[in-house]
Amino acid sequence: MSDIDIRITGRAGRITFTRAHALNAMTYDMCMAIDTALRGWAENDAVALVVIDAEGDKAFCAGGDIAELYETGMRGDYGYGRAFWRDEYRLNAYIAEYRKPVISFMQGFTMGGGVGIGCHGSHRVVGDSSKIAMPECGIGLVPDVGGSFVLAGAPGRLGEYLGTTGTRMGPGDAILVGFADHYLPEAHWPALIAELEASGDAALLETAAQTPPPAALNADRAEIDHHFAHSLLCDIRDSLHAAETEFAHRALKALMHACPISSACTLEMLTRLRRDSSDIRAALAQEYRFTWRAMEHGDFLEGIRAQIIDKDRNPNWQYRDLNVPGAKVAAMLEPLGTDELTF
Repeated sequence: MSDIDIRITGRAGRITFTRAHALNAMTYDMCMAIDTALRGWAENDAVALVVIDAEGDKAFCAGGDIAELYETGMRGDYGYGRAFWRDEYRLNAYIAEYRKPVISFMQGFTMGGGVGIGCHGSHRVVGDSSKIAMPECGIGLVPDVGGSFVLAGAPGRLGEYLGTTGTRMGPGDAILVGFADHYLPEAHWPALIAELEASGDAALLETAAQTPPPAALNADRAEIDHHFAHSLLCDIRDSLHAAETEFAHRALKALMHACPISSACTLEMLTRLRRDSSDIRAALAQEYRFTWRAMEHGDFLEGIRAQIIDKDRNPNWQYRDLNVPGAKVAAMLEPLGTDELTF
């Protein structure tokens, strides 16, 4: 497949995104190819570990390829999107539970579907160009591909802030929040990957890693924890509006730009995950309840229209005042019965 290079090199199963011209956005076929490879290598004693990287300097994987999701959804065909998300989420869980080390090298943009591939393995490496984000609320989805699970485990209220505003994390932030483990300048990556291929020893990561840059988010931690401790979206809005700081102004602008239904559901999802001490499968199942309904009952198609298709950056969201009824949130996250995500 021209979009992805899958092979065995030495002791390593190797997966390389080769779709640099499209910021390595992941298609359904790429997702299924990764799944097939990982399942085969799990039983192959010659493969000691898996290394995932990407060509190009702009992105590891900037997300899923949503063009076909939009086209099928606009025709009233929601089945394609539901199947895509179902199989993608199953792959995310499989990576998180994989019995061999999975090592990802994430340069540039790692967002959405890229997080699902790169941020659930056992060893997650970032460099100076790394920019990790969960910007789904900006297109009418919620932080998915298991991203809600990572956000729920973030310190303080960083999860609520990052999930609703889509703020990008540099390497220090990504390690602080839990999306990455190790920092290493990208110039050192090729030599380390060669050593991993030759040795099959994931312990090399521990000795190669360097001290990460400071986490920029720490400068705003007090304000984040104060404003984003509210359980209702409208209360976060009011708290930010009442503050007269540069951070509050910036955060409020991002919050008002995001899809209100998505943001309100994100807050509820993180609350449930923390309350129930949930694992990644529970997080993915909850995400799937939302994405299953996103086209038909949410604002996903409108979000894609505004951000990707027409690019007017002016989506006509429901509940633009951010007063999202609790009943709407409950309906979007209600169990799906026979359509519930299974593994």
